[in-house]
Amino acid sequence: MENALIYRLAEGSLEAGRPLEALELLAPLVDELRDTAAGALLLGRAYYRSAQLRRAEETLARAVELAPSDPYARYLLGRTLQRQSRHADALPHLRLAAAQDPAYAGDRDACAARVAS
Repeated sequence: MENALIYRLAEGSLEAGRPLEALELLAPLVDELRDTAAGALLLGRAYYRSAQLRRAEETLARAVELAPSDPYARYLLGRTLQRQSRHADALPHLRLAAAQDPAYAGDRDACAARVAS
């Protein structure tokens, strides 16, 4: 199967709420995906949605490294850290994401309140 088709099928699986199916589809492409921002983000989303938080963290950190100005990659990395109860580590990512996209301000504020308490 062609890589672009696998990518689209995995996207569809994620949108349908089937992250494990997406990961199955992406398994042969993992190394290749980690070398591109979009690929790392797709893989990180699948790990996040399947609660594989350590893998999500590693992969999303790579996505942020490759595309530091992508607010969604930063946001999802921050949310991944929050789900691991690492609120202080999450806050800088959520702040940067909210600075670029105000839609993330609520999560930033909730995390900041959690860190302050």
